[in-house]
Order: sequence, then structure tokens, then C-alpha cells
Amino acid sequence: MKKIVYGLFFGDSITYGEYDGVFGGWVDILKRYALQRFHEGNGDELILFNLGIGGETTEGLLKRMPTELSARNSADGNLVFISYGANDLAIKEGVQIVNPEQFKYNIITAIQNAQEFSKDIYLVSILPIAKNIDGVVVSSGKLRSNEDVIVYNDILKSVAADHSLKYIDFHSALLDDKEVLLSADGVHPNEKGYGMMAEIAIPIIEKYL
Repeated sequence: MKKIVYGLFFGDSITYGEYDGVFGGWVDILKRYALQRFHEGNGDELILFNLGIGGETTEGLLKRMPTELSARNSADGNLVFISYGANDLAIKEGVQIVNPEQFKYNIITAIQNAQEFSKDIYLVSILPIAKNIDGVVVSSGKLRSNEDVIVYNDILKSVAADHSLKYIDFHSALLDDKEVLLSADGVHPNEKGYGMMAEIAIPIIEKYL
């Protein structure tokens, strides 16, 4: 008997797929891939939910996560992807939106929420930012730096290790070619960048198909 497994992708605008008018972002590429595999008659059905909200931090995640999880809870199992940090680490009006200590606490709390519904939880790295906006206040009033990206990614890596979770390292994959793989705003990937992220993630979801 075939199973129906749910995949829940929590995140910000990069999870949502902002600025990708071609593919709709990496999660939507995965959605189409899983659907295609199901229609080919291969294995179980994996239904993916893109729960990305532009501008969201881990503070917003914690407010909505219990409701989102309970609303999408498959009896056959759930996968949970947690992809945050790009907004948390941003500095606005001289203050970090979510400081590193609070960020770590929020991520651990999110994991605890997810563990009530899933054994398969993935932490997703923060992407590098382009040179031209590194340490620069942009039109949104936010300032981001690659130095902070490394600090927050180190938190994600350590939390993943402490909780025996898998860490998806998009940062390393995009780092060398970031100027080609990021869109004009220097934060969000372009179609090529999102495509590369999907290529990395497809083998992860393959085992559930």
C-alpha cells in the first residue's frame, strides 16, 4: 500500500521563491519533481508544501509553526525543512533583528515543535550575499554582511549536530559563483541559483518517493 508523506518547507522569501519568474524557486521545482515521479507510478506520494513567507524571521516562525504543523500532518509521516537566518541576522536602525543567542534558542524551539510531528527534520543554511551589498544598508533599511552569515550558519551547523539533524549546505555550493547565481538585489538567488539549490535537494527527497 502506497504511503502519502508530507514535506513542509518553513522559511522566508528564499523558500517562497521570490525573484524567480521562471521556475518559482527551489521548493516549487521539488514539488513538480515529486508530482512527476508520482504520476510515473514510482513509489509513494510525496506532497510538498511551500510555507515560505517573505521577510519572516524565526520569531514569526514560532508563532505559526504549531498551527501549520497540525494542519498538515500525514499519518504516513512528515518531513520538515527549516530555512531561516537571512532576515534574523539583518541589522536595521543599528540593531540586529534577532541576535545570535535568540536565533539559536528559536531554532531549537522550532526543532522541538517539529519533533512532535516528524523524525525527518532538515536545517537549511543561509546563502552568501553579493559583494556590492555586503555591509551596505539597502533600500529596505536592512544591512547584511557575509561575516554574520558565517556566524549564523555556524549556529545552524552546531544545532544540527547537537540534535542529530541533517544540514543542507547551500552556502558552500553557491559561494564561489555567488555573483552569477544571485539576483540583482544580491540576496535572493536567480533562476540559476534556485536551480542549483533544487539539484542539491532532489537526492534528499528521492528516498521518500
